[in-house]
Amino acid sequence: MKARSMFARLAAVAFAATASLSLTVGARADEFITVLSGGTSGVYYPLGVALAKIYGEKIPGARPTVQATKASVENLNLLQQGKGEVAFTLGDSLAAAWKGDAEAGFKAPLTKLRGMTAIYSNYIQIVASKESGIKTLADLKGKRLSVGAPKSGTELNARAILAAAGLTYADLGKVEYLSFGESVELMKNRQLDATLQSAGLGVASIRDLSTSVDITVVEIPKAVIEKAGAPFVAGEIPAGTYGKQDTAVHTAAVVNYLATRADLSDDLVYQMTKSLYESLPELQAAHAAAKAIKLENAKIGMPLPIHPGAAKYFAEKGLK
Repeated sequence: MKARSMFARLAAVAFAATASLSLTVGARADEFITVLSGGTSGVYYPLGVALAKIYGEKIPGARPTVQATKASVENLNLLQQGKGEVAFTLGDSLAAAWKGDAEAGFKAPLTKLRGMTAIYSNYIQIVASKESGIKTLADLKGKRLSVGAPKSGTELNARAILAAAGLTYADLGKVEYLSFGESVELMKNRQLDATLQSAGLGVASIRDLSTSVDITVVEIPKAVIEKAGAPFVAGEIPAGTYGKQDTAVHTAAVVNYLATRADLSDDLVYQMTKSLYESLPELQAAHAAAKAIKLENAKIGMPLPIHPGAAKYFAEKGLK
């Protein structure tokens, strides 16, 4: 009887261990990762698609998906609600979310957010049709301008840059709150004079526009950038970035980040960060903007605490 009792106990222990292992494996097999990106005609979306593919290939048991969104502000609010695991965002939006800036679209501080890594810079690209006669920021007065989706990262950038140039929306002939792709379609149909797009260099929407319409890329002077202040820095749109753009154009730039949630496991965020930096060629193949992603810049200007999982990877790489 004792032998049977001992056997029964051992069998029970073995069953419990097997059940525990099964649960662990099952949980690992259901590691959902939703990548919150942006509009399909921007830069966030193709990079988001590439990132989701990388996660599916590099993180055991991961089940990634990419979601098209209105970008920064929507992404951060979705993260706070637990409706995503990693999100693309502009630096000014991320700082506003952490502080709880209602004017920027955040009713209260988004305390569940954590930083993952800085990626590449967005360039504030103001593009006008040549026939509009717009050559400078001052020329936007009385003209029809699209500033991006309402309270998107692009629209927040538009407000800041126009204000630094001494302009308000009231000075414009008409303000449209449209996605990149929608803005381009209206410009093609001569229903819009200019579009402001905060995106990586070579964004598909402006490349598409430049094949159909003669364009002028409008300069944002250094004095305006200095007045706008942080997080804006001086940048340049190199000659040839878009069709018939023969000269380089000075403009403003702002850093993009990937953000995540505080409640995600250190291991998962470590794996997400590691697989990103070990797969830069794949990201660069998805969009040229990814060529600017460098490990040494991963923590630059981060406006909120970095997730411990990402911090662990950076520490392993000797990044201070």
